[in-house]
Parts: sequence; C-alpha cells; structure tokens
Amino acid sequence: MGNHFNENYINCVSNQIHSNVIVFGSLSQEGIKTDADGLIGNKSNQNLWIYTADCMPIFFADKRTRNVAALHCGRRGLEKKIIKNLVKIFDNFGTSRDDLLVAIGPAISKEHYLVDKLTFKEFYRKAENKKITLNLTKTEKDLCFSDTNYFEEQNLNQLDLKKSAYRQLLSENIPNTNIDISNLCTFKFKNEFNSWRKNKTISRQWNLICSKR
Repeated sequence: MGNHFNENYINCVSNQIHSNVIVFGSLSQEGIKTDADGLIGNKSNQNLWIYTADCMPIFFADKRTRNVAALHCGRRGLEKKIIKNLVKIFDNFGTSRDDLLVAIGPAISKEHYLVDKLTFKEFYRKAENKKITLNLTKTEKDLCFSDTNYFEEQNLNQLDLKKSAYRQLLSENIPNTNIDISNLCTFKFKNEFNSWRKNKTISRQWNLICSKR
C-alpha cells in the first residue's frame, strides 16, 4: 500500500452524514470536502477514503472498466438505499453486473447491534420492503418516543446490517460470487477496531480504495 501514498495520489474524503448522497472524488478532495456518504472515482490516482466506527465500509470495483467507489453505510444508509443509488451510477458507466466486485469490511455484528422494536420494524420496512408485525404495549410505544435508554438496556432485537446489505446487493442482480463480507465485528474486537456503540469513541477506522486506471 505504501506506493499509493505519494504525491501523485489525491486523497478524497467526504463529510459523512448518514445519507444516500454520492459524489465524484474530484468534488471531495482535500480542502473542498462536501457532505456525502459515497465517493466514486472519476480520475486516475484517487484515494477514496471512508471512516467508520460500527457502520460498514463497502467497496465496489468494475474489473473491466476499473471504475471504483466507496460507501459509508449503516442503518440509515440502508434505509435510504445508498447501495441502489451507487449501482445506478455504475449503470451509467456501462458496468455489467457480472463485472462488479463488492467487499463489505468490518462492522458491528447483529449480536451487538441492539435496537428497539419500532426501529427494527421501520428498518425492515424501509430497507427491505418487508412488513414486520410487532405487538407493542402502550408502555413500549410511549418509551419509543421518549429520551430514555430503556430499549438499549432490554436487548429486544438484533439488527443484521451485513445481511441486509447483502440482500440489497442481490436485489440489484449482483452475483453472490462477486460479494465478499468480512466476519469481523467492530464491537467485539476492541483491540483491533473502534466502536461508537461500545464506548462512544471519537476514533475511527480509515478505509480506502484506490482509483488507478
């Protein structure tokens, strides 16, 4: 990797806001950082950086055209269909789904991503168009809209970000053989990764893919 960090490579970093916005690398270079959660290479020798602390870094590469992209994708990114937005951009480049390679990096596992019932239901409605019936008591409904930490303490539902991302990729007709998913959990491996949900750290993992045509 060392040879990619020389003066001929341009670092591209966005201000990540849990959106579905994707910009070209040249619009988010050092000194002109913009609000976005996806970067797509539009010039040679671009380092596309994504920073994470439980969300997924997802990288895309067209093995034929050599176009590359990077996503910061968590619960809200999946709900807002950022993956679908990016695949549309690759379609505009003339990318064949059979040529599109995808890698999902370390992120929080479902065992450690606990959410309340209402968040769980809304996630699958928005992210996967599934209707899930959950019987909430009046007390639970009230607590859903309160400022308490009740649900975080109750271990009510486990949300699987990686599996949901995988299903979204398959729904875009990307072959399962073209998708690689890390089994490492940022919450569990505290000595290797930073986790916002574990200790509210301001530190991040920095992940990149290089544009080189």
